Amino acid sequence: MDNRQAQILVADDDDDIRLALELLLVSNGYRIIHAQSPEEVSAKLRSECPQLMLLDMNFSRDTTSGAEGLSILDELSDAPFPIILMTAWGSIDLAVEGLKKGACDFFEKPWNKDKLLNSIAQQLELAKIKQEHAGYRELLSTNRKSTNANPTTEWISQSAAMNAVEQLVEQVAQTDANVLILGENGTGKSLLAERIHQLSARQSFPLISVNMAAIPDNLFESELFGHQKGAFTDAKQNRVGRFQLANKGTLFFDEIGSLPLHLQPKLLRVLETGQYEVLGSSQTQQADVRLISATNADLNQLVTEQAFRQDLLYRLNTIVVNMPALRERLDDLDALAQRFIAQFCEKYKKPIRELTSNALNKLKSHSWPGNIRELSHVIERAVLISREQQITVQELLLDSTTNEHSVVLQPLEQAEKQLIEKAMQATGGNIIEAAQILDISRNALYRRLEKHKLA
Repeated sequence: MDNRQAQILVADDDDDIRLALELLLVSNGYRIIHAQSPEEVSAKLRSECPQLMLLDMNFSRDTTSGAEGLSILDELSDAPFPIILMTAWGSIDLAVEGLKKGACDFFEKPWNKDKLLNSIAQQLELAKIKQEHAGYRELLSTNRKSTNANPTTEWISQSAAMNAVEQLVEQVAQTDANVLILGENGTGKSLLAERIHQLSARQSFPLISVNMAAIPDNLFESELFGHQKGAFTDAKQNRVGRFQLANKGTLFFDEIGSLPLHLQPKLLRVLETGQYEVLGSSQTQQADVRLISATNADLNQLVTEQAFRQDLLYRLNTIVVNMPALRERLDDLDALAQRFIAQFCEKYKKPIRELTSNALNKLKSHSWPGNIRELSHVIERAVLISREQQITVQELLLDSTTNEHSVVLQPLEQAEKQLIEKAMQATGGNIIEAAQILDISRNALYRRLEKHKLA
């Protein structure tokens, strides 16, 4: 939104002053709301969202001390908008006191029109820049925390299957070619995306991850491209989109196969042209990102079913990397288990544990339908319940897991309930991870949790 469309709260008990300011500001493109007392200021702020406030220093209490204006400033010490003070009884001391309490400028009545308009425009622009930078830092910080929370922070590729992946990654990482990572749930596709970014020429810039399955349809454009305050009903402040956050870095689209068909053209356009617009702005932005996508879905089958655009697939799959399942890389299992043991022992303040040889053999004989994510939960649980230095077969609790080939005949509703319970238990109650294991959407899992009274 252009600053000239900003909403300004004029707080003054003089009707003539408010009218004069309204005529001046409206003629320059601003929108005005009025308050004629401290009480009305509070009421307006509960119902309105001004971008700037013009605050009189003196109301009904007296005409010279500025006490009421300073009191309002104290109450608005954390206001998300700039405040410009005004008074007919100005003094240097009062101005300094007001600035110390958070005001951004101060002028006397009668005002110089040009100076007042320049001050308003300048403060609105500064507020806009601060807001954008705050949004950038917040989202970037959230993304980095999410990345750092990954339990496999060190790349392990001792098996033949992973050596083949590593060779391909080393070949393509330094290029800007789009990469599509395929693999079952829990195989570490997001870790592979981080690995590619770390080896790329963009490593000093952000890696921004987006879970495409977790974005509501109506917020898709806002999440990816950002929006300006007022662009739609709930747009209370500017939002920095993921393409802008990832500028000069890497953008990782996880669960790309879950992107609804009607939203795919919006993504295709920016991939084809490199251009997009922030919602609420007519200015075209240029995207400068390296794109990595991941999915456990068969995108070619989705194309055949007309659930995924073929032209979008061609934009995503310049390079395809298949992430092997854990059962295909058992030579890595020992190192992965030791890595998890070290991390969970540190997390729970326990001395380092070791796997007995029988425990390791038990891990290698397991089918691992949940892949590395399942291994992580098994090791975490074993670290928690172990009392001795060694982790035994019994502490892995794998015998309690139903064999993948044994199917008990029972009512379908009951089987569904049991599967959901196991998925929630295996993921520690993580809705997104449980939905991925069950190969359903997060919303579908919520509905089934309510249906079976598991919520």
